[in-house]
Amino acid sequence: MIHKHNASHLHYDLRLEHDGVLKSWAIPKEPSKDPKVRRLAVQVEDHELGYEKFEGEIAEGEYGAGKVTIWDSGSYEPVKFDKDSIEVDIRGAKLKDIYHLIKFKKAGEKDWLFFKGKDV
Repeated sequence: MIHKHNASHLHYDLRLEHDGVLKSWAIPKEPSKDPKVRRLAVQVEDHELGYEKFEGEIAEGEYGAGKVTIWDSGSYEPVKFDKDSIEVDIRGAKLKDIYHLIKFKKAGEKDWLFFKGKDV
């Protein structure tokens, strides 16, 4: 699922359930359906299962303060889930298809690229 999070900066939080937690990445721009468009995805702390259903306002002074809404939800099937490369088949209302998360080798250790696989 993906949260739209209007905190200090508007961004989108990708959440993938894996090993009993929600692995999470903050994506500064709206996720794209265009396979030519790559988005930065900054890995953030894991969230507890159940958080994918959260919508509401995080109070001022709290970490992540701001409005949180569900931007897309559905299911996914992992194709590959390694420490530096993730490939998932997303079946959301907005995003549908194979998407990739590739960890930058030379950038910050939390920086990834998020993009749709090429259309066949």
